[in-house]
Formats: sequence, C-alpha cells, structure tokens
Amino acid sequence: MRKVAIVSWATTQFVKDSKLNVFELGCEACAKILHSTDFDKQDLDAVLLSSCTTEQYSSTIISEMLGLSPKVSQRVDNLCNSGTNAVANAYSLIASEMCELALVVGAEKADSTGNKLLWDITRGSFMFPVHWAAIFAKAHMRKYGTTEEQMAMIAVKNRKNATKNPNALFRTAVTIEQVMNSRKVADPVKLLDCSAPCDGASAVLLASDRIAGRMTDNPVWIKGIGQKTTSASFANSTNDLTTIESAKSAARDAYEMSHLGPESIDVAEVHDAFTILEILAMEDLGFQEKGGKIRRNGGIKVNPRGGILGCGHPVGATGVAQVAEIASQLSGKAGGSQVSGCKHGLVHNLAAAGSSATVIIMGR
Repeated sequence: MRKVAIVSWATTQFVKDSKLNVFELGCEACAKILHSTDFDKQDLDAVLLSSCTTEQYSSTIISEMLGLSPKVSQRVDNLCNSGTNAVANAYSLIASEMCELALVVGAEKADSTGNKLLWDITRGSFMFPVHWAAIFAKAHMRKYGTTEEQMAMIAVKNRKNATKNPNALFRTAVTIEQVMNSRKVADPVKLLDCSAPCDGASAVLLASDRIAGRMTDNPVWIKGIGQKTTSASFANSTNDLTTIESAKSAARDAYEMSHLGPESIDVAEVHDAFTILEILAMEDLGFQEKGGKIRRNGGIKVNPRGGILGCGHPVGATGVAQVAEIASQLSGKAGGSQVSGCKHGLVHNLAAAGSSATVIIMGR
C-alpha cells in the first residue's frame, strides 16, 4: 500500500457574504494550488468536493471550470464532517494505487440548505445545534463540575489565536467578561460560546510517495486515519452525554494506524463549533483526563489558527481547512500562528451532535 502525502494547500478568507457562488469559492482555493504547485494538470487523477450544496454534479462542474479532466470526480456530503471524509476518500484512492494525485476542495455558502439535518425527528422542536451543545454542557457540568468560565476561556483563547490568521472571520479578541455577558442562546451556552456559519473554501493536494518528492521538498505524511459513525439521529449518537463516542473510537483507530499516542501530538485542530466541544475533544483524544486535569505539561497547542470559533464555520470547508492548517504547521509555513518545532499533528472533525467523527494524524 502506497504512503500518501499532502504536498500543497490553500484556504480562502472566510467571510459572512462573499457574493461568490459555491463553485467560484471552490475554484478560488484550487486556483491557488494550481498556480503555486509544479505539476501537469493532466496528471491529476481525482477531484473530490466536500460540500453540503444541493447543486448536482458539483465536483464535475468545478473540475470543468478549472480545466481538469480527472479519472475520479466525487462530491462528499457528511455535514460538518464532510471535509475530512473527502480527505480520507482521497487517501484511500491513492493508497490503493487507483490514483497518484488527488485534489480535495471544501466549499460552502453560509445559507446552504444542505447544512440542516431536517430528518432527525428525535430532536423535536430543538433543531439547532446549540440545543445539543447545551445538553452536553449541562451533563459535563453536573458530572465534573465544569463551569461557564472554563467554557468561556476556550472562546477567549481561540478568538485571540484568530487575530493572527488573515483568513479568519473574526479578527478581534474577546475577554472572559465579554463571553460571560454575551446573550444566552440555550442555557448555559452563550452567543460567544458559538461558532458562526460563513462562506469559504479550502483545498489540499494529496500525492503518492512515488511522486510527492517531485512536488515539494517538505511533504506532510498522513500517518493514521480513524472514522466512526454511530447514527444520524441525536437519540442514538451516544450513551454518555459527557463524551463523544464516535470521536473516541476514531481516535483509537487513528492512533493504532499511526503507531503514535496522544503524547506524541504537538499541534491539534479540534472541532470547537461550541466551546464545550473543545473540552470534550481534549478528553476524548487523550490530551487530558475527564474533568479537566491536564495529562501533559502544556506541550500541545490546540487550534492555533483560531479554531472554528475564531475562523468561522463554512460547513463543507471546515475539515479541509483543519487539514490544511496542520499541514501548514508541520511544514513550518503557518506564519504568525506557527507552533515551534512541531513534528506530529492531529485533526478532529465532528458532525451532527458527534454522531460521526474523523481523526487524522499527520507527520513530517
């Protein structure tokens, strides 16, 4: 089985209303890769689009707009977990030797009708993601004594990190007091505990070990992938409201495949669509014990680009942007948010109350 590397990546600026359609957004990110990476477009074997758009034949439309004629053209739709699903699919195409070179692009409009999971009647009248975030937060508070201030600290950290990211939706830091005093949306979750939908796109180029060295002097290797889907409905997503079972399962598989453990991870992109989710992620990934006791001495940097809270949440693009960020960190090209000396990174990407999860481990 071939080894697979990420050899190029690009992310657009995330904005509230770009005036571009989903195809134009996707092409903007892809064009940056095509213009900055030395390869023949005819050698590109696969184009995978991660998006919740309801537009049909969308990956093939983007391929034509870019002047590409790939062997494989697919759209991947798994709500907020779409991007890392697309990367996992591209990895599989290359590792199985069906393809040598694959372009993954995530693109989304904030108002995409496909962003909503209307099928799940178990949510009753509580249809918005903030409702299940509030349930997770209350359960964690009851069992482990987690406080609203601890949740607010996540927002403060990630919004501060986002000030160094020119592509972030939010470029202004916030204080604990501002988070605590922001409007309560669903007790105990406040407005500044929540991420914001937006427009944006991100793309990554994956290559086999046979050609990766020709395209870059510093490939970033995908070392482990874990995925798990427990359900589509909130009612069946977890038996314990203080953890995300799909993420724990995906993490176990990714660690096993990579022959690494949580102690080896230097930098992580975790799915912080709500502040409580970063707390759960730190526990589910083995970075800290339940209830907040840190297992390491601050050696891991989490969401240095600003996370979803700081960068915004263009649903289909989020997972791809997370992968692009870790590739950027491991190659030493993350600019003002660069984590010094990082060798291994991790991406943690969820969807729909954590009913599905992907964990990807990458290394220099």
